[in-house]
Amino acid sequence: MRTIHLLRKLDPAEWGGTETAIQRLFEGLREQGVTPVAYCPRLENPPARETQLQAGCEVRRFKGFVPALGLSAKRKRQLVAMGGNLMSFDLISALWREKDAAIMHTHTLGRIGGIARTIAKKRRIPFVVSIHGGVLDLPEKVRQSFQTADAGGWEWGKLFGLLFRSHRLFHDADAIITCNEKEASLLREAHPAKRIVVQPHGVPLPIYRQDHREAARAAFPQICGREVLLCVGRIDSIKNQGWLIDQAPAIFRRHPRALLVLAGACTDEAYGEQVALKISQLGLQNQILLTGGLPPNDPRLIGLVQEASALLLPSVSETFGLVILEAWAAGTISICSRASGPAALIQNGHNGWLFDLDAPEIFHHAVGQVLAYPDFAKEMAQRGSKVSEGYGLGALAARVKALYEELIAAHQTCAT
Repeated sequence: MRTIHLLRKLDPAEWGGTETAIQRLFEGLREQGVTPVAYCPRLENPPARETQLQAGCEVRRFKGFVPALGLSAKRKRQLVAMGGNLMSFDLISALWREKDAAIMHTHTLGRIGGIARTIAKKRRIPFVVSIHGGVLDLPEKVRQSFQTADAGGWEWGKLFGLLFRSHRLFHDADAIITCNEKEASLLREAHPAKRIVVQPHGVPLPIYRQDHREAARAAFPQICGREVLLCVGRIDSIKNQGWLIDQAPAIFRRHPRALLVLAGACTDEAYGEQVALKISQLGLQNQILLTGGLPPNDPRLIGLVQEASALLLPSVSETFGLVILEAWAAGTISICSRASGPAALIQNGHNGWLFDLDAPEIFHHAVGQVLAYPDFAKEMAQRGSKVSEGYGLGALAARVKALYEELIAAHQTCAT
């Protein structure tokens, strides 16, 4: 079975949770005898080899661009970094020429998703849409920020959105996949006739259970002898690292040996500059470490998770929380904002901690408990580890393959 996947971006320098989730899906699918082919935008500085999705997966690049006038170069870079609503002409012919395609599966919406939809209908093959992040399950503040971010410049590409009927992606999909039950429930209300599938992301458990602490210590000697509080995620306002930095002086007053580590590539230049400025203004350069982007399954990153006293996740919106499963697999407890994804995974006070962003005293209490009672924190993490065992790559990919087979059979029945 040869499946075609449309990705919003695939940049080793700006790797995020979506890219990790897709990589692991592909790894599981290959084990199930499925051949995934990934189509993604070209990079200004392409890698020597397309190794980031592991051997055995075909990666094909198309020329993607922002169809808008009057935008600064910085703003265009940000839109590309965030996988904004790009357009591509060569993608159309490339998908049409793709041989033996059994499924068209888009992991992005907008015009690129619309092109995938159009080609799938013309070729009469099943069309699947995956939602990474939220569409309906979004806080109002985040929804408004997206609307503000789209403002500016003259978007001459709206015609292509209409041509490829991007607004009908969900309506015309044979199945819609989301990693979040709350999102799925909202989608079922909006599209009652559609097949909505909840498909969580997976974790390669054996890798996270190998000891990689030495790799982390060698790469980041600052962590040695410190109580590491780790935040993993792209540097972006949605991930809300600035909130953590606001809380950092209080943490360090109570816990002088603590070190806050922010691990992730910067996908929002303006926000990244604000984060760096805030660290400087507070004089926290020796107490906050920014690692930059680290590839998935990198021993340095896994070692950081294993070395950490706790994983901190202060996201404004988090529809799944893959890093929580990774932390559990590594034996580390998580302290997370009460977004829909963490709230669905964590039993507060049993296998992790949840807090409200407007109630930082609960956050500080959780940090204090973890650092004061590390053995109890490890017990909580072990309870979470039992949860993570249900998210192995093979079992989850088998469910996706079974969905593909059902959709292909249904199309063949309709054709006859």
